Amino acid sequence: MELGLKGKVAVVAAASQGLGKAAAFSLAKEGVNLAICSRNEKQLKATAEEIVKATGVKVLPVVADLSNEKEIEKFIQVTIKEFGRIDILVNNAGGPPTGKITALSDSEWEKGYNLTLMSMVRLTRMVLPIMEKQQWGRVTTIVSITAKEPINDLLISSTIRPGILGLSKILSNQYAKFNITVNTICPGFVLTQRQEELSRSRSAEKNMTTEEYLAESAKSIPIGRLGKPEEIGDVIAFLSSQRASFITGTNILVDGGQTKGIA
Repeated sequence: MELGLKGKVAVVAAASQGLGKAAAFSLAKEGVNLAICSRNEKQLKATAEEIVKATGVKVLPVVADLSNEKEIEKFIQVTIKEFGRIDILVNNAGGPPTGKITALSDSEWEKGYNLTLMSMVRLTRMVLPIMEKQQWGRVTTIVSITAKEPINDLLISSTIRPGILGLSKILSNQYAKFNITVNTICPGFVLTQRQEELSRSRSAEKNMTTEEYLAESAKSIPIGRLGKPEEIGDVIAFLSSQRASFITGTNILVDGGQTKGIA
């Protein structure tokens, strides 16, 4: 399917690995030029080079901490200076700290708030006026299955992420008249570094090997396996396209059928 994305410019946050990298790759395969960020300069540059080699698009790597407002501003400013426009924004960030309420400190809650919620708020707030001026834009935020079905040991994530769904719905109502769509994606269990880290800690609590825990997790998914990062990236590429111009204010579960609710 021709998605009509060739020559567009996308900002993809936290794109040196995991779901952010997968989103960047899927967009690049459609001819989208990229600005990507990460705190890890070495990994970021390696990812940029990998994408350029595989697809031939232009990739601007920018070192930025998504919990820092000034660094987010720098990321957007250098993107505009380089490309002159931003057509697509993919909000993404590493997962917040895990633990029980009695163990999580105020600083850990603040870290989760700044990284998970405020990075989305700040990036979107800076990019929407650019898209409004262009009369076209796509905003997709990678959230988590916890926004729909809370997970006990992901306390901060389960608290904050539902708010992103609410904010995205409001923005979709307000900006549709400018040909800007705003959507969210809730991935289920996907084989990323974050999932591997969670699996190690959870398997240790259950006196299981990581491999045994992952196999047990797969049994809870109707499709019978964990997801692949590129399966998230491809959905984002579609939502970013002209083909998806009538889809806004929607949350898409990409979880192999794992979520039990119907709403």
